[in-house]
Amino acid sequence: MGLLPLSVDILPPADDRIFKLLMTSPEAKLVLMDLISATLQREVVDVVVRNNELPVTTTDEKAERFDVNCQLGDGTQVDIEMQASHIEELSDEHRNLIGKSTYYLCDLHSSQPARGVRRYEKLVQTYQVTFCSYTIFPGIQEYVNSFSMRHDTTGMQLTDAIHAVFVELSKLRKILEKPISEMTELEKWSVFLRYADSPGHREVVNDIIGTKEALQMAGELLLSVSQDERERAVFRSRRMYQTDLESNLATAEARGEARGEARGRLEGLSTVVKNLLQENMPAEQVARVTGLPIDDVIRVAAEIERK
Repeated sequence: MGLLPLSVDILPPADDRIFKLLMTSPEAKLVLMDLISATLQREVVDVVVRNNELPVTTTDEKAERFDVNCQLGDGTQVDIEMQASHIEELSDEHRNLIGKSTYYLCDLHSSQPARGVRRYEKLVQTYQVTFCSYTIFPGIQEYVNSFSMRHDTTGMQLTDAIHAVFVELSKLRKILEKPISEMTELEKWSVFLRYADSPGHREVVNDIIGTKEALQMAGELLLSVSQDERERAVFRSRRMYQTDLESNLATAEARGEARGEARGRLEGLSTVVKNLLQENMPAEQVARVTGLPIDDVIRVAAEIERK
């Protein structure tokens, strides 16, 4: 039935790589269809994954995007990502994360052929769905928040062509208190993604898994991945890399503050930036990770090339 044994150490499905493995497994098309259906609250009869590549080496994984880009049977485009770790931000408004989601939403929507192929009014809908392990909108009680283009004062919708959807897995405490029979389909999926690796919540997760076929299939896949020694090694390697990166960033920031210079933080981060660039991480991603302006990252990249 896909139940998760209490004696087995389960890898977290809220990890971006594990999430993509579950959602793009060739034998588990139903899993992805059911999650999208629950998130968009619409029937999904077919789905095609358009970026099912996974990196081969740990080095490649450091710069890989683990989003799931797919197209539904009616043409609707959906990009789903799991944001497992915090993006560096300059404030509590999470502008980098929101900007990232907006950028990829607009990029995906504009990738459709329009000129000479179809009228603009015939472009299909595009959704950017972000499952996030931390809170983005602390002032909003709801854990699912969807945004589209509306008039500032009247609320009139300009178009339903593009939607940004955020599912905050950090806001599930009250949902855990609900009887499973009263949970929505997305609430069941959210609890599974957030708590499947937690032994203390294993019983309720297994009860949820037993309620529907797609979750049973996801449970079987997660158990299989968790028992795969290679995947466990990759998970440990990526976690170590992330921990080292966060430590280096914190140390660099401390150095910058100690110097008390206007550009102290950039100087302190230069080694980190150089290491990331030399590992082939795109400049845009380095800027997001470090919180530095893209121009400063490009400047460091140019210095590397000159040497």
